[in-house]
Amino acid sequence: MKKCRVDDLTGTEILAKDVFTPEYQILLSAGMPLKSEYVQKLHELEIKEVYIEDDEPHTKTVAILREEVEASFRSKVKNILERYTYNRNDRLEELCQTADRMITNILEEDNVVAQIYDIRERSSDLYEHSINLCSQAIMVALKMELPHQTVHDIGVSCLLHDLGIRYLTIDYADRNIEELSETEYAEYKKHPIYGYTALRGENWISNESKNMILYHHERLDGSGYPLRATDIPMECRIVQVCDVFDEMICGIGCRHRKVCEAVDYLRRYRDSKFDGHVVDTLLEFTAVYPAGTTVRTSEKETGIVLYQNKELPDRPVLRIIKDKNGINVDKVKDLGEANDIYIEEVID
Repeated sequence: MKKCRVDDLTGTEILAKDVFTPEYQILLSAGMPLKSEYVQKLHELEIKEVYIEDDEPHTKTVAILREEVEASFRSKVKNILERYTYNRNDRLEELCQTADRMITNILEEDNVVAQIYDIRERSSDLYEHSINLCSQAIMVALKMELPHQTVHDIGVSCLLHDLGIRYLTIDYADRNIEELSETEYAEYKKHPIYGYTALRGENWISNESKNMILYHHERLDGSGYPLRATDIPMECRIVQVCDVFDEMICGIGCRHRKVCEAVDYLRRYRDSKFDGHVVDTLLEFTAVYPAGTTVRTSEKETGIVLYQNKELPDRPVLRIIKDKNGINVDKVKDLGEANDIYIEEVID
């Protein structure tokens, strides 16, 4: 399997992964021949890249949620939140069941706690961000062996954590919040309060979940917002770490970063802004270089990440495609067995 630009398709390729519409419905299924009329449809929907089959060594992507399951949850969350009105919270209660179904789906996977997962960079989408935050935070809570009720509360809070953004009157989409005007930035920082206030009187959501919504932008050193709190419960710390990580790799409210850059950020601020144990737990199952990433090694070779090594999130198996002199080659190199070689940089 390899990623291919739609502009480069010839109409003879076989689709390797499902293609979804903006409404998260399956447009084309894996295994279908990409006929010219299908390629034209991809152009019309402004889909830029797809995954196609090839005869080369295959990448193996491991996701916390299967793609079709994630798309189903994304559609559900989008439908509920887009129909939400300021004085009607009744439909929001459905997200409690959605969180429980996500927990069940994650637990159904074999060796779920022992895997290394390919959490990918992507474009900003609040609904996709909520689903990915939810799955990551649930995984951290499971690995930390927290009680089931706490895991449930974390899942619910993640799906609702940005509810307050719907109350904002400023244009925040695709903007770095640090570039907002002083007035706009002050308004943006109120969204955790708006979300908390909207749910404060509801009995179907726990006080712990409400606090996670209020605290998800706080930091241990008091540099967060809106309360500049430092006495922060553990479940809130989990949501904070997973939220900032996922925001960076999808570019919500900040400059878009590579996964390896987001990992470096968390490592830099562990035990200062963020709880070190939570950071370490998230990074235990997060691939620093997701499958399909093009990298340059310390030997100056260029390679593509094929798949991850268990318990070695920064030492994947590579398919080397160019040697140090830039000459095309084709060989597999396992960094789990090559202790003297490391990935030096990600190539865009």
